[in-house]
Amino acid sequence: MPTEDRQYRNALLKSMDAKDLALLAPHLEHVTLDIPYEIEKAHEPADYVVFLESGLASIVARLSGGRDIEVGIAGREGMTGAAIVLGGEQSPNMTFMQVSGSGFRISSAKLQEAIDASSTLRARLLAYIQAFMAQMSSTVLANGHSKLEERLARWLLMVHDRMDGNTISLTHEFLSIMLGVRRPGVTVAVHILEGKGYIRANRGQITILNRKGLIEEANGSYGAAEEEYLRLIGTPLSRQQ
Repeated sequence: MPTEDRQYRNALLKSMDAKDLALLAPHLEHVTLDIPYEIEKAHEPADYVVFLESGLASIVARLSGGRDIEVGIAGREGMTGAAIVLGGEQSPNMTFMQVSGSGFRISSAKLQEAIDASSTLRARLLAYIQAFMAQMSSTVLANGHSKLEERLARWLLMVHDRMDGNTISLTHEFLSIMLGVRRPGVTVAVHILEGKGYIRANRGQITILNRKGLIEEANGSYGAAEEEYLRLIGTPLSRQQ
């Protein structure tokens, strides 16, 4: 099927008007994105921007000494390459796949050409960047003021929003990087959520059993960014169940 005729699963592409999508479609290349494919390297020009259709990309900041923490995620609701949309060539953060999937990539140069040609496309992509910044702000608030099990509940809800099914393939070691804590702390937080019947953890997989329970456990740290995405993009991000 030609790219121009494809029914996209990426919510941001689907939200664009026909003229703006037509600017991008000839340059969109379908790609498979396996773990731990690095979409962007820190402090290096990004050659491509990716509109994900499945899987999950993690935007990670690194301190000296190799200490990492996740500052944002992107899935089928959006895209990578915020710096390109904002007129920069690179980001201080790295972006890599944490859950395998697929999507459409476009060269940064072609995306910039399309943005320069259409004020409505520019506005649509900037609206997404604003929604992404709201997500990052919520992450900062959660990291600074929420208990670890509340942060984990929020993070699992965010991943759940961006994936099909209820089972997520994740190790405790990987979660420790994403949450910026040591692995024993993650283990304790997982056991707390599991003990309340909200999740089931088994051999590198976490299954969501009670989404409403996770929302309550998140204690207000989940929801604000999702509402901002709905306001700006016009389609719901949060799953209903």
